[in-house]
This record gives sequence, structure tokens and C-alpha cells, in this order.
Amino acid sequence: MFYLVKFAAVCKKMNMRREIQGAGLLIPIGGGEDRGEETDPILPFEEKGVLKHVLTLANGVDSRVVLVTSASSIPDEVSEQYRDGFKRLGCKSLCHYHITSQEECEDEKLLKTFSKADIVMFSGGNQSRLPKFIGKTSLHKLLMDRYSNEGLVIAGTSAGAMAMSKFMIAGGSASESLVKGAVRMKRGFGFIPGLIIDTHFVRRGRFGRLAEAVAKYPNCLGIGLAEDTGVVIQSEREFRVIGSGMAIVMDPRTLKHNNHELLEPGTPLSMTGMTVHFLANGDTFSLEDNQVKVLPMSADFI
Repeated sequence: MFYLVKFAAVCKKMNMRREIQGAGLLIPIGGGEDRGEETDPILPFEEKGVLKHVLTLANGVDSRVVLVTSASSIPDEVSEQYRDGFKRLGCKSLCHYHITSQEECEDEKLLKTFSKADIVMFSGGNQSRLPKFIGKTSLHKLLMDRYSNEGLVIAGTSAGAMAMSKFMIAGGSASESLVKGAVRMKRGFGFIPGLIIDTHFVRRGRFGRLAEAVAKYPNCLGIGLAEDTGVVIQSEREFRVIGSGMAIVMDPRTLKHNNHELLEPGTPLSMTGMTVHFLANGDTFSLEDNQVKVLPMSADFI
């Protein structure tokens, strides 16, 4: 109980600091998050589930949520799932956009809706569609400005999480990874430039794919998110793990050997000295000094 009270105090302090600075929050999620349909969830959906955290960190049940399904091939089905999930949590204000062209991102009515949102959430699907349709548009600029200055919460699951970074994993087979060129990289939204995010990380065996990505961009930290797991990124200074699974951190800044630049495409990579952390619910990682704080074993799930 002591640790729960202490953690609540830390969260309150974090939100106070956020209000003072005006900076928003990024919440990338590994996909497959509980939307209130699980019969036996590891974490109680209505109290400690990932979507509950997303609401709580914005304006609670009064949050105005805008869902963007541009990455999805089944947008209507996905929007209904999220509408039901947020409704179970007491939030009824959800607006859905399936943007499929840059021209749509210049529409004044659309921009007005996004300017009033407390939460903008990007669904899963094909991550390359997101910067293709939204990148470098008036909507993209609006989101960047509101995230930097107005406290906007930007959440994204699966593809929506991967597109948050400057350098985005666009594809690549897990079975062929750790060979130069096996991972395809593109430019993402650039909400946070110093990270590379991968999702469905444990179940789909994407360790090698993220390893090659950080070998190619060794100044970026890699975060691999399991299903029903996310991280709350505060002002590009630190992040906290939420949800029922793991967040794996790959820090290439400690590499002693990395031959990625020297190799021909199709050649196996070799790297030594990379620091890897396996983090779970409540653990935090400082992006400023690389310090890890692990929630004590005696503390309950948060």
C-alpha cells in the first residue's frame, strides 16, 4: 500500500509539472489492448487497463477522444470496438476519422475538431499509411503544436504507436532479421525523435528486427512493446510502463562494436555491448540519464 500511495503522489506531481510546462503525453501501445471484452483480464479493465490510463491522463470520462483509423483496412469495425471500450469506462465523446488523403487534412471543420480534442488516438493497421496521408499537412502541424504546447495526449496502438517516432519501422520479416537490409525504415510523424518503437513484440518475435533498426540508428533508443502494454512518455524525459505485458528497451548507445555501416546488404550483423532492459507495469526509464526504477515486488499492479 505504501508504494501505491507513493506512486500516486509521483503521478500527481508529473501531471502538475505537465500543466505548468504545457507539454503533452505520448502513449504508444503494443497492440491487442483490452477494450473491455476480455473474460479474464490480467488487469481490471475499468480500473487499471491501458485505455483507462489513456483517459485518466487526459480529462478523465469527460475527455473528447478523436480516433484515427487511417492505418486500418476495417475502420468501421475498429471504431465500434473503441467506442464500446471507452463507453464502458464512462467516456461517451468519441469522434472517428478515417483519413485517406492529405487533402482531407486541410479541411477547416476537421482541423477544428482536432483542435478541441483531449485525446487523439491512432489505431493499428499499416503504419506507412499514417505519415503518407497525414504527414506534413496542416493536421500534422496542429498535432505537433498541441502536443508541444497544449498538453494534448496522443495515443497509438500497433501501427499508431510505431508511427510516433521520427524513424519508423515500416516492415521486415522477424525470421530474416539481424541481416542488413531485412528491416525497412521510413519517416514517421516525429513526435519523439529519439525513439524507435516496435509492437506485438514478444508474440511475433521481433527482437532481431528492432536490433537491426537501432544498429542503423545508434543514437535512438529502441522500445519493443508486448500486447496490452504501453508506455507513458512524459516531456521526452522519462517513460512509465502500463498494462499487463513487457516493454523491452534496447539501448545502442553502449555498443562497443556495430558493423552495420560497413556491411553489404544481406550480410549478418554483429553487435556487442548493447544494454537491454526488460520492464513491466509501473517500472520507469529516464531518457535523460538512462536510469531505471523498478516497481518493488511488494507493490500491486497499478
